[in-house]
Parts: sequence; structure tokens; C-alpha cells
Amino acid sequence: MYRVLIRVVRVFAAITAVALASAVHAGDQPDSSNNKDLRDKLADAGYQFTLTYIGEGLANVTGGMRTGAIYTGRLDLGTTIDLEKVMGWTGATFHANMFQIHGDGLSRSYIGNLMLVSGVEALPSTRLYEFWIEQQLLDGRLAVRVGQQASDIEFIDSQYDDIFINSALGWPGITGINLPGGGPSPPLAVPGIRVKARLSDKITAYLALFDGSAAPPDADDAQIANANGLLFRVNDPPWWIGQLKYKFEIGESRLPATITGGGWYHMMSFPDQRFSADGLSLADPNSSGDPLWLRRNNGLFMVYEQLLARAAPGSDKGIAFFMRASVSPSDRNLVNAYVDGGFLFTGFSDAYPNDRFGVAATYARISDSARALDRDIQFFTGTPYPIRDYEAIFEITYQHEVTPNFSLQPVLQYIAHPGGGAVDPYDPTQTHRIKDGVMVGVRTIISY
Repeated sequence: MYRVLIRVVRVFAAITAVALASAVHAGDQPDSSNNKDLRDKLADAGYQFTLTYIGEGLANVTGGMRTGAIYTGRLDLGTTIDLEKVMGWTGATFHANMFQIHGDGLSRSYIGNLMLVSGVEALPSTRLYEFWIEQQLLDGRLAVRVGQQASDIEFIDSQYDDIFINSALGWPGITGINLPGGGPSPPLAVPGIRVKARLSDKITAYLALFDGSAAPPDADDAQIANANGLLFRVNDPPWWIGQLKYKFEIGESRLPATITGGGWYHMMSFPDQRFSADGLSLADPNSSGDPLWLRRNNGLFMVYEQLLARAAPGSDKGIAFFMRASVSPSDRNLVNAYVDGGFLFTGFSDAYPNDRFGVAATYARISDSARALDRDIQFFTGTPYPIRDYEAIFEITYQHEVTPNFSLQPVLQYIAHPGGGAVDPYDPTQTHRIKDGVMVGVRTIISY
């Protein structure tokens, strides 16, 4: 496995060397490019390189499983290559990036919540993430992407949610919780094919077919089973997702808005949340203990986003709002209903025009079948075992641009009913819920 990873790193190095040679050659030409820095010369030659480091110091100051603080970080190295400029392949683009993830996770070690307090939180690893080629056709109206890729950038997404730190405010909590390995989103991408079609100036259609799992079905933890992102699984039952996005404008100020609707269909089998294979409750001492497996899974979702007010006439900054909602069957999913939303404020300071302030909340409802299992546990054990109901997160954050390449972002989150109201693993009686938690912290972002 590590030998394969080393080979991938060598490919990155070879691409960099070729790009540098091309840039030096371009710099020898007697034109204005001599006055550009190396990065501009590389872009002109078709090579773009990115480096982003996110470092977080986060603390659970009250509630959760226990109080404490952690540091976690993720280095993201990426390249995007215009294959038309480099080798004459019209309309083609290559992209790859890799993560180096380190540090502890506040949710897994201290709070015990389902919707991780940070989208960076993951098991420590050096991992290949995305590795794909995209071909544009019909003058850019159709784009086909093939290779290892993620779904969270384009599907069930809002342009106004990227400031928030909680993982569910990136990739929605319902898909991150219900899909195998969390679905194709950080820190695990999977092989797939994505088709994007611009049907008109206002309507865009998306359809994707992904391998259904980033790790073998019997793996206890996909991040451990696919530690370096190199399994490239293609034989699992697939996951389909599609959506239609409609853009329009509101009022005399022509405020931009978008509404998106879609659904997904997973062809894998999923365990029943309540019943065993022999038809008894999983809480029944006489049951086999093996869950009843149900074929297929699905979900419906919608996204609405709108700029509510402009910071200045003609500006794309101001007060923006987004909301997302999704539902899935109760019998095979821990979460059967989900909603989130928030407000983003930008462009209101002349001194700091790129600073951003955000307020958002999420709500994930524990399915009826999972609740029924908790009631069964109460019945068979005779103890006041907690019945899970929901998990909700409230986040408030401010992102300050110190320099164009460095930002500082304090954050506060209130976590209601961690684990959906699950029993506290440190409670000796196993009858008390995990207490509501409060997280405070600071994220730093260095980019180049």
C-alpha cells in the first residue's frame, strides 16, 4: 500500500518537474510573461498548484462525554492541469489532490455527536483524495468527469455554507450518517462518473454514478480499511445521485437565488434499524443478533439559497440565506429526516472587505425504527434506557482575513442531544444521555 502511495507522490513530483520546465521555457520567450511570477507562468502553461493548510484548536468546555481540548490539522496539496494547453487535448482537465491529516477528533474523543464539529476531523492518515479527468463537450454545455471524486462540491450544496466548520454544514448530516463510509465526501472519495449538462442559462442538470463504498462492506471503519485512499473500488453495488438546479432573480435589485431538487438511490443492502434476521427485535435476548438486511436505499432532497440584500449596489456580497432538507426511509436509516440553514454576512466593512460572519443550525431526526429499538431495550432490560430523538447543532463563526493567504476564524457550537440523545458510554448505570456540549475554538487557514 505504501509503495503505491509513494508512486502517486512520484507522479505528483514528475508533473511538477514538467510544469517547472515548461514555465522556464515560457520565461525564455521575449514577451511580457517575463514580468510574471512563477505561479502565473505555470498557469499560463496550463498548470495550477494549490496548497491549503487548515489547523484547528477546539475545546469541549461543558457536557459531552467529557471535557477537553484537541488540535487537528489537514494539509491539502492539489494540482489542476489544462490538458488542452499541455498536450492539445481539447476541453480536457486533469485534477488530483491528497490529504495529510493529523491530530485528534473532538467529536469522537470528547463529545460523541453524529454530526462532527469539524469537517476536517478524520483518522490520521496520508491519503490520495481526488484523481479525475473531465471532458467538456458542446462548447462547454456538457461536462463528463471520470475518476476518483467527491460528491459534496456539487450535490446538495450551497455556495453560502462553505464558511461553517461543522461537517454537516458541508456534506449534509443525513447522507454523512446513513451512507456507507459517509458517502463520497471528505476524507474519502470514490471512483465514479459525473455528467453535468447546462440545459439553459437558468437550468443545470447533474447525474452521477459512484461506487457504493470506499471500503469493503465488512469493514468496521472505512477510514481504516482505505487508509491511503488507494483501493479504487469499482465492484460494489453503485450509488446514483441526480439533481436539477434552477437559477433566477428576485425584485428590482435582481437578487440572485437558486432552488435545487433531487434524489439518490443506493443499490446496496442496508441493516434494519430494529429487527433481526429471524424477525425478532434486536433487543430481544432470543433473537439471533444478526440484523435483517433490506435491499436498496434512497433519499430525496432540496436546497434553496438567496442573496437577501446587497452590501452595495451591484455587489455580490451582502446578506445571504440558505436552507437544505432531506428525507430517507425510516426502517434502514438511523436518520430519516434532516434540515439545516443559515445566514452569511459579507462585504460590510471597508477596512476588511473579505471578512465573513455566519450563523447556522442543523437538525437530524432519529428514525422511528431506531426509536422503537430503544423502547424495546427498555422493555427487555427493565431499565430507563434513553430513547434517542434528534441531534441539533447551532454554530456561530467569524472569518477574518489577516492577509490574502491567511485567515483566522473563531467558532462556537452548541451541540444538543449528542448522538441523537444516545446513552453516555461513561455512565455506569447506562441510563443517562450524553449531556449537551459546547464547543469553542479557532480555525486557521493558510493557502497558496
